[in-house]
Amino acid sequence: MKFIDVAKIHLQAGDGGKGCVSFRREKFVPRGGPDGGNGGWGGSVIIKADKKLRTLLDFRFRQHHRAERGGHGEGANKTGKNGKDLFLKVPVGTIVKRGEAQELVVDLTTDGQEFVAARGGMGGKGNAFFATATNQAPRYAQEGTAGEEFSVILELKLLADVGIIGKPNVGKSTFISHTSAAKPKIADYPFTTLVPNLGVVFVDDEHSFVIADIPGIIEGAHHGAGMGIQFLRHVERTAVLLHIIDIASDDSNPEKDWEMINNELCLYAPTMLDKPQVVAINKIDITEVRQKLAKVFDIFQKKNITLLAFSAVTGEGIKEAVRVLYSLVEKG
Repeated sequence: MKFIDVAKIHLQAGDGGKGCVSFRREKFVPRGGPDGGNGGWGGSVIIKADKKLRTLLDFRFRQHHRAERGGHGEGANKTGKNGKDLFLKVPVGTIVKRGEAQELVVDLTTDGQEFVAARGGMGGKGNAFFATATNQAPRYAQEGTAGEEFSVILELKLLADVGIIGKPNVGKSTFISHTSAAKPKIADYPFTTLVPNLGVVFVDDEHSFVIADIPGIIEGAHHGAGMGIQFLRHVERTAVLLHIIDIASDDSNPEKDWEMINNELCLYAPTMLDKPQVVAINKIDITEVRQKLAKVFDIFQKKNITLLAFSAVTGEGIKEAVRVLYSLVEKG
């Protein structure tokens, strides 16, 4: 299923129905008086969060959404039927922005949360409403008011406790596949992961946390390089960052890689650096990596950064990494 995390849609609430101009006409009732009913309310457009959804794909192909209009009033004081509300279901974690300035209007963070994005118009009053002692036969009624109409931007930001970051092809997808039931695509070339992957990691029978595999970040990502800012937004939701670094190659520079990734996060949103971050060295099943570990540990120890080492392939050190991440999630 194609992952879509931004969609622009147009919403039109239903117009209110017209009020009715009518007079009672019955045998033996020569002066029945006005009996025009009111128009019904137009339906509203309501956006609702649904935990079963994972993407905004449906809105990419259908951009215009209109609720039902209210029915017109009728004689015999019959009120028009109210228009049905239109419910648009979106994934949990969707934010709604409106206007040229893209003002944030709601953040749908819980399952079942609803937001009335466009209110239906009010039904017009029938002539019976305007009858008074001095105006016993009004021959006018109200038009219904128009329903609200807006263009909004839906933007999905994944809800996860831990976000896995790092350069392409450092083992992020392999890690999430070994710690959760997620089945990401894995290969030995850059940008294997083209969409974020979510998984639930069980620490024990009673404790768990949600982890997200964020597609690889390269230098210039905040300007659109590589995957660009398309997926940087998903890091914003996470409470803890797991930064995986690969030192298997001869020309690897773990300190430079760490600084580059954090620089991209800072340029996208400075608050990113306030998140607890755990640095992990992957592929310790390779002899060359083990030989470099002592030097790398020394580099990050001087920066006062928690450093882990594991092999996402063999599973060595994975349980310890999961426990460390869970303890930080609990604190946060």
